[in-house]
Amino acid sequence: MTRVVHVVVAGETGGAERMLVDLASRAADTGADHAVALFTPNDALRRMLREAGLRVHDRGAVREGLVPYLRRSLGPGDVAWLTDVLREERADVVHLHTFASQVLGTRAARRSGARVLRTEHSTRVYDDPTCWPFSRWSLARADAAVAVSEHVRAVALARAPWAAGKMRVVRNGVDVEHFTPRDDAKADAFTFVVVGRLEPRKGVDLAIEALAGVPGARLDILGIGAERATLETKARALGVSDRVRFLGYAEDARPLLARAHAALCSSRSEGLGIALLEAMAMGVPVVGFAVGGVPEIVVDGTTGMLCRAGDVAVLGATMRRAVASRARLADMGSVARSRVVERFSVSAMVAGYGAVYADLVS
Repeated sequence: MTRVVHVVVAGETGGAERMLVDLASRAADTGADHAVALFTPNDALRRMLREAGLRVHDRGAVREGLVPYLRRSLGPGDVAWLTDVLREERADVVHLHTFASQVLGTRAARRSGARVLRTEHSTRVYDDPTCWPFSRWSLARADAAVAVSEHVRAVALARAPWAAGKMRVVRNGVDVEHFTPRDDAKADAFTFVVVGRLEPRKGVDLAIEALAGVPGARLDILGIGAERATLETKARALGVSDRVRFLGYAEDARPLLARAHAALCSSRSEGLGIALLEAMAMGVPVVGFAVGGVPEIVVDGTTGMLCRAGDVAVLGATMRRAVASRARLADMGSVARSRVVERFSVSAMVAGYGAVYADLVS
């Protein structure tokens, strides 16, 4: 059996971390034995991995920021610790999931003789000139890379065409038995829900701006991040603070998703949108920007309503159409559920990675 060690250097729990749990907890289906080498200051992430039954090697509470990143990536201490973990696990494959894991994980893999697999969860490292030199070094030495959407692959290859031979697409999937439609009553007022980190990339500020033009509708925001105070101020300034709820982090988003009428995508960039897939699996349609990989999972007019990315006025108009179309949206939600079951299940994702692991050790 292939022995895989996932390297996670992260401060928050998001789509990449949830995808890792779904993948690593299905050892038999991937034909691999999985362990995690974890660098995080976040006890919620630490708890999530352990409660999933994963074998976790924990570096302890680590610091985030530029200086800790450079020390961790380029210095001797963390790479020596990680190399010891890889040797103890007799790792065949080192699977890297986050930007902060790329240089560190590649260095340790080269020391231990393991193959390197990267998952490109977003386009961040290809768009951000401060990330790219580090990420390029790692990508050049990776044995394989997986993009979570055709969009991410296209952006990656526009920046690094020389990586075409090592990059394939395996779309993220969701557990369609866990995320399934529920009988919970919908909220009385039409409710949009945003699930994601409170950071500029997710465009929660754009969602609040658009809501100001949608009378009577409510917005539930599920997530944490440095922008919360700024977003709360924005909601007050626009006169919608009584219609916006900041709900923080929830280990189980399903009750909130079940009460919502639509999942809102206001992202400025989006690799695929695993939170949107989770909503769709619960029969909740998607309304929002046709950004990044979102059109690969949402069919406009069939499983949701999409509009031109980045245009707040158009987003507001699309949200108003959604509010006026409750019955049609409910039908879209049913079709969305079927589409996720057919094309974006965890089983499909796991089979894709199983094939990648097999190719790497063959």
